This record gives sequence, C-alpha cells and structure tokens, in this order.
Amino acid sequence: MTGDEGAARAAEVSPAVPAEGGGRPPARVIVVDDQTVVREGIVMLLGLLPGIEVVGAGADGLEAVRLVAELAPDVVLMDLRMPRCDGAEATRRIRTEYPGTQVVVLTTYADDDSLFPALKAGARGYLTKDAGGDEIVRAVEDVLSGDAGLSPRIQRRLLERLSEPESASASAAEPPDGLTARETEVLVLIAEGMSNHEIARSLHVSTATVKTHINNLFAKAGLKDRAQAVRYAYRHGLIKLDRGSGT
Repeated sequence: MTGDEGAARAAEVSPAVPAEGGGRPPARVIVVDDQTVVREGIVMLLGLLPGIEVVGAGADGLEAVRLVAELAPDVVLMDLRMPRCDGAEATRRIRTEYPGTQVVVLTTYADDDSLFPALKAGARGYLTKDAGGDEIVRAVEDVLSGDAGLSPRIQRRLLERLSEPESASASAAEPPDGLTARETEVLVLIAEGMSNHEIARSLHVSTATVKTHINNLFAKAGLKDRAQAVRYAYRHGLIKLDRGSGT
C-alpha cells in the first residue's frame, strides 16, 4: 500500500469514544469494505457509537489480514465480496493466525452461498448492511462475550436450514460431480425451465450470481448448454418427470 493510500485509510479512522461508567474499554474495531463510500460511512457511524473505537480500515481481505497483524483489533467488521481476497478467505486466515480477533460479517448478501462459507471460516457474527448502529454494537459485544452476533434475519435462516426435511438434506448431501448444494439447486431450476432472471428471483440472489453458478456447474459436469443440463438433471435423478415438461 502506498503512502497516499495509507494516509487515506488513516483519515477514515474515527476517534475513540470513552466507555461509559468506567466499564470495559471500547472494542477496537477494523472496518473492511471495498467500496470507499460505504467504508467511510461505516467508520463515521461507528465513531458515533459508544463502546467502539475504529483503529483501522481496509479495502479487501489482504488488507484485513495485514491490519489485524499490525493492530491486533478485538473485532473486524468484514465485507464478503471484495477483490484480491474475499471476506470468507480473509476470515479463515485471521481466525487461524490471529485467534484473539473476532470477525463479524457486515455485507449486503444473506444467501446461503454467502452465509455458510463465512460461518464455516470462523465468523462469529453476521449482519446485513441494513443493520442499525445498536445492532452493530450488540453484535460486537456478543462476539467479545463468546456469543454469536447474528441478525434476526440470519437466525431465522439458520433455523430454517436446520428444520429442512431430512430427505431434502440427504438428496443434496452428495450431488454428482462435486456440485455444491446451490449449484444443484440452480441446475434443478434450469431443468424446470426457469430463465436466469427467474432463478435469481426465486433464490433471492443477483442474476450475475446465477450466471456464476451456471458457469461453475457446467464446467464441473462437462455441459455445453441448457439442453444438456436438463438431460443431466433427469439422468442423475435430480428432477422427476412429472416436475418438468415431460420431455
């Protein structure tokens, strides 16, 4: 990172807010987000909250790991989709190399392909960017106390995942050719005749995310087009004849 970039990052850092009543000192927090406006806005918000001191800010996962090594913060507020090194990989490295630092994901995305890799990487909290200041403070306090700092929306999704029928979980446990559960789900929706836009709307993700899943599953399964994908889904029992068009 250049001197100018370092100065820009330093300018984002908010002054410490003293802890009220002489209690626990402010939590030392690093903010990581690749969008400058968003990152600066989060830093500004945190600077107004009691019990939090922003000690650094970074633009990607590599900067996150470096800042943790240099500053030993209590918590990293981590975005997920960033260049060079994404938030899940940065979380894994931080939790492996610097276990004294906790990670709370703060992201736009709440889909399974974002949520579960981040939690598996070691994130103790997960918030979406519509979270308010009080919710962020509570998540930081929770992870520092050894609890999980999850938004109500994320808690509901985890409960839904745990309560899914065993048969559905079993069918997705070992999909063919190393397909992930989400890639298999996308494949089934293709076989049911959905367009990329319809799949995106059904799964509550972007069309770009759907295209990425399709590219990945086509590569893994050796497929060239959607017609082959439909035949592949039927051949592997991922979809029944009465669910499709009857081809």
